[in-house]
Amino acid sequence: MKAAQKRARAKVEYNAFLAGCPSRQLLDRISDKWVVLVLCALGGDDKPGPPGAAPADAPRAMRYSEISRLLAGVSQKMLTQTLRSLEHDGLLTRTVTPTVPVTVSYELTDLGLSLHHMTRGLRDWAQAHMAEVLANRESRDARTS
Repeated sequence: MKAAQKRARAKVEYNAFLAGCPSRQLLDRISDKWVVLVLCALGGDDKPGPPGAAPADAPRAMRYSEISRLLAGVSQKMLTQTLRSLEHDGLLTRTVTPTVPVTVSYELTDLGLSLHHMTRGLRDWAQAHMAEVLANRESRDARTS
């Protein structure tokens, strides 16, 4: 089978509208808020500027404690699960440096960086439109109560 035929077959096999498609599992994972926030943190978006502006920082490696401090409200268990799942999918790498104490850092892979570019837009959209969404919720709640 030629490469073009394999790509065409893969497009048919990975149709997220089909119930048994494995891409649904991937969509479920990458749509998780902690995944989006971890990708944005490792992508250097921890100091965001105005919506749509280029991020000030470049992607960088971060230690677990840095990520944990940055992601207010994430539990240790959830952050650990999120980092493990992203490593398992090849979206980030975990590097252990034999120091005292041992230093563990996380960094986006090229695959993770490509996903980060998309999640950055999603996070920017949510931040830019939150006031509008809240106003719509209040309006709807006022009509239904």
